[in-house]
Amino acid sequence: MLFRSSLIKEYAETGIATFLVLCGITFTTQFIRFLGYAAKGRIATDTVFTFLGFATLRYLPVIIIVTVFVSILLVLTRSFRDSEMFVWFASGQSLTCWVRPTMIYATPMVLLVAFLSLFLAPWASGKSEEYKRQIESRDEVSAISPGVFKESRSGDRVFFVDKLAIDLTVVQNIFMYSEEAEESGITVAKKGHQELLPNGERYLVLEKGRRYFGPLGSAAFKIIEFDKYGIKIESKKLNQYVPDVKARSTLVLLSEKNSTSQAELVWRLGFPISAALLALLAIPLSFVNPRTGRSLNLLIAILVYLVYSNVSNMMQAWIAQGIVSPAIGIFALHSTMVIVICLLFHMRYPVLRKRITRKVVGI
Repeated sequence: MLFRSSLIKEYAETGIATFLVLCGITFTTQFIRFLGYAAKGRIATDTVFTFLGFATLRYLPVIIIVTVFVSILLVLTRSFRDSEMFVWFASGQSLTCWVRPTMIYATPMVLLVAFLSLFLAPWASGKSEEYKRQIESRDEVSAISPGVFKESRSGDRVFFVDKLAIDLTVVQNIFMYSEEAEESGITVAKKGHQELLPNGERYLVLEKGRRYFGPLGSAAFKIIEFDKYGIKIESKKLNQYVPDVKARSTLVLLSEKNSTSQAELVWRLGFPISAALLALLAIPLSFVNPRTGRSLNLLIAILVYLVYSNVSNMMQAWIAQGIVSPAIGIFALHSTMVIVICLLFHMRYPVLRKRITRKVVGI
């Protein structure tokens, strides 16, 4: 049918453009965030894109939900604004006739959101936590970022590396301040590298440098020039790993009976449900009344989405605190949205019928 195929095609074109814009915004903001962490020395520079990839996977369900909602809203709003909708209405189509092609377009997105929220996003959260622990377990020298002062975990050393060699195995222009046994020292070297001894101990070997050391608060410093100077590297011992609730798989959450796990499960199930309901909600919200302006429906749609999202967050918190049961929480939230959608469809019918009559009669 021409009506259905043209509508789905326009949905898809607008959806692709919206998805790319939202992905670009998310990618840019998260990239700046992780670059800030790297600049402060909280993560190594070579881990920025890895953390960025995991964060993007976690945000994908929300991006797709907003893409579905916005693309349907924009297409139908344009049709109302250009009076195309009233041509379809005059030819015998009702407002409910938009439900079927809209859901044909939205259903694959809803299934994708379900897969992402129930399986891929928890996997990405778990992998991100594991990778973060691997970074934390790295020795203090491996975590140094060029151009950033880095304090050792014990707090008795401060490192600074000017740059890395091309092969990333040699650091150049090294500065180190250390305090030990009531003495302070400053060590500078042109370059350095790591060496692993047969007994498993790791050393930072500095080459062609100079060391200044002496008692704290005294000017009686000694100066030693060296060709090679070794510093033992201590690795951090991590505590037993307990995955966060967001990093646990959906099957694990189903087997757990505590309120925190049930709240997280309700949260994940809410993503595909909200994607389907927002797709339906966009149909009556797209109605444009020329007397109230062309952007009022878009502002209302944004407000409705924000309220829906925040109430969903609030419901998750209540379930985690044991204030409401998971069944009541998920039913109350989404059934309320279903009632709102039905009321909006019912409210639009007399308005649309009146406008169609005016256009046909020529008033």
